[in-house]
Amino acid sequence: MKSLFSYKKIIFGRSLYLILIFFSSHLRADEGTKPRNIDIGKYRERVIQMFQHAYDSYLKYAYPYDELRPLSCDGQDTWGSYSLTLVDALDTLIIMGNHTEFRRIAQMLIDKSEDFFDMDINASVFETNIRVVGGLISAHLLTHRADMVLEPGWPCSGPLLRMAEVIARKLLPAFDTPTGMPYGTVNLRHGVPKGETTVTCTAGVGTFLIEFGALSRLTGDPIFEKVAMRALRTLWDIRSQIGMVGNHVDVAEGKWTAIDSGIGGGIDSYFEYLAKGAVMFQIPELLEMFKEYEATVEKYVKRDDWYMWANMKKGGITLPVFTSLDCYWPGVQGMMGSVEKGMKTLHNYHQVWKQFGFTPEYYNIPKSEVHQGREGYPLRPELVESAMYLYQATRDPYILEIGVDILEAIEHSARTPCGYATVKDVRNHRLEDRMESFFLAETTKYLYLLFDPDNFIHNQGNHGKVIKTPSGECVIDTGGYIFNTEAHPMDIAAIHCCSAQKAAEDAELQEFHDSLNLLELLDITEVKESLIEGKKLKKKVKVTPKEKVESMEIVVEDNSKEEEVDDTKEVVSTVSSEVADDGRVKVKVTYKTTDTQEHPDKSVENNHNESLEYAPRVPEVSSKSKSENPKRENMLKLEEKTTTIERKKHSLQLAARLLEIFTGLTGVNDKNISEHPNINHLYRELKDYDLNYTSVPSMMKCQALPFHMRLSVMGEMFDDN
Repeated sequence: MKSLFSYKKIIFGRSLYLILIFFSSHLRADEGTKPRNIDIGKYRERVIQMFQHAYDSYLKYAYPYDELRPLSCDGQDTWGSYSLTLVDALDTLIIMGNHTEFRRIAQMLIDKSEDFFDMDINASVFETNIRVVGGLISAHLLTHRADMVLEPGWPCSGPLLRMAEVIARKLLPAFDTPTGMPYGTVNLRHGVPKGETTVTCTAGVGTFLIEFGALSRLTGDPIFEKVAMRALRTLWDIRSQIGMVGNHVDVAEGKWTAIDSGIGGGIDSYFEYLAKGAVMFQIPELLEMFKEYEATVEKYVKRDDWYMWANMKKGGITLPVFTSLDCYWPGVQGMMGSVEKGMKTLHNYHQVWKQFGFTPEYYNIPKSEVHQGREGYPLRPELVESAMYLYQATRDPYILEIGVDILEAIEHSARTPCGYATVKDVRNHRLEDRMESFFLAETTKYLYLLFDPDNFIHNQGNHGKVIKTPSGECVIDTGGYIFNTEAHPMDIAAIHCCSAQKAAEDAELQEFHDSLNLLELLDITEVKESLIEGKKLKKKVKVTPKEKVESMEIVVEDNSKEEEVDDTKEVVSTVSSEVADDGRVKVKVTYKTTDTQEHPDKSVENNHNESLEYAPRVPEVSSKSKSENPKRENMLKLEEKTTTIERKKHSLQLAARLLEIFTGLTGVNDKNISEHPNINHLYRELKDYDLNYTSVPSMMKCQALPFHMRLSVMGEMFDDN
């Protein structure tokens, strides 16, 4: 127990800190908005030290309890008695590069086996999902980065994944309601407790798709994604006539019990998962939902770059407050492309932080003061979360200043000898004896990623890793990680690797590959063995020169004599072709025969070369046209001939390029994707040809297909600018 003198010193120090914040903010206003020169490397190291102090303190004083009590230097169970902080912090170790400790803790959890969750306790469905299920899935997907021994079926199997599946199945009984919306609590052994309330918050209904969708695609069991999607659709169906949702709902009757609507606590991660789920699983329906909600929020809730609370039925403002949980919204805006709006809102939230040194849970906007009874700051991550996203979008140095302010404030006022403590009152920085697990899972992680722009999490898609799995080749580590609402990153390329969607794509690719004829695809005259045998090939080709010219018909004939086929001889032939300046397609056929009938003990090879030439036949012009305008007829012929020659030359080049794509990647492992052909460039090259442009790129046999498909959702793959 600290002495009275020690507490007076702490209170005096924090009071002095508040005074310094006040004067520094006014001095900065006088100095203008010139950003500080921030050494991100130095602050990155300070974040590591912050994480390590909190992490070591948890292991020393609190493990195996859920959370650390940093003033008492002991632990307590809060959400389920399964070492919550340890599970929550696991992927942060990987992101900060501490692979040795990750391997040690991951193995510690694996040794506990799936029985770890066989407990007769009541647990929050929402918190268990985002912290435990999400944490285990993320750790499972990142194990390869720590050089752990992987199962042959990874990423579609693994001990951490099985643990996530076990705990997720224990949550499934909560969804057994008339509406499909889940109860808020389950007993990990017996299901929904008797007498459990049917009222839960909106976020507690709509925050499952990231984790459950990932689990369904990794394990092949669709039940998880189905229940998550049903809950999302139910919320959508019961929205008000003006398109708003309340913050609490009766899951049995589907009726709203609290009708205040906004973007903050009780609703927040529902909106977040609509946006992220649309991108992660390529579900346009979810994006349409989010966009409609976003428009409704802008209409009824927004006031001068602030977001308040409104009546979900009438739209009038009911609470003119900003809540700390609102701070996630600018990050989602940035992800959805509304960067300017996000920056303005982030600036407002930062001003609240500078006013108190922290953001209170509730802030009265008109009065610019803390809302009575909601004056605490439990080390929340949402402000630095949005800062991290928007810094990636803008590289604005002002955002780094936000990160510095957050780091300095927590380090100065929330640090204790045994960890970091919740700020009970932002007005005087009094502390509370609790360090929630999200401090290690989210706050320190987002701070670190803000100051580490080159972290693997920020991969822009220009490199990845090709792996071989029982279900085929896959690409992982291509970037585009989706964070769940507890900041657990999901490698959506690895998740796609195990999905039924990928299996269907592989089947389509194989069928396409087996039946692919590049020369025919690009309208180049085809040469087959049957043609060499004397058969004719007739093909219509569309020609589109700069000026409109009617389609011409090219007829290719081989007048060589037909030969009888001798079944006793094996025939191996190779075909090469080129286009001459006069437009004639020269095809050289080399074939050798092996006589196996007369000489069974040894083969006799006969080589034979044969050159064939095929000239395009231009449609005849009527005698009337010839007599009326012979000059125009000659010009058209010349133009058609020139167009045909150039088209065939270009087609042959494209054929070679496509062959490189279709065959050049076979057997490649752990190779930089940026070295492979640029599919976007190839798409533009093919735009002048009569192809199905929307289906051709999806059929490209490219190792990075999942990543490029993901980009196509965001409109980047087919951007002509």
